[in-house]
Amino acid sequence: MIIDQKIMDSLSQQAKESPRLRQAFDLRTTPIDSSQRILNAVEPGAILPIHRHRGSTETIIVLRGKVAQHYYNDAGEKTASYELAPNTAQVGMSVPVGQWHALESLEEGSVIFESKDGAYQPLSAEDILEVAQEG
Repeated sequence: MIIDQKIMDSLSQQAKESPRLRQAFDLRTTPIDSSQRILNAVEPGAILPIHRHRGSTETIIVLRGKVAQHYYNDAGEKTASYELAPNTAQVGMSVPVGQWHALESLEEGSVIFESKDGAYQPLSAEDILEVAQEG
């Protein structure tokens, strides 16, 4: 599969039409592939909860647009923010295991490549930090 502007345009259009303002595309090719590799189109205004992954790092690479990755402590206080965009000094990052984080889209048409270890598991309640979020 070639990842090109056509597929990113399609995902971005679907994200704009979605109430969640985001759309994922699974890149796995067989049901026995236990990795997580997805394209994720995220529009400004999409709500992504502060969450953590206790069993894997999460690696993101921005393919187009601009996003911010925010880090939080256990009290829900923002501790760091990183702007990521193609053709800049910071195009992606790996979020450490257990780090509370949330992604924010800063530009329309933003698309990221995202990967984690192991088969997909929905976030449990203990892996979502329920606090008032600021951008």
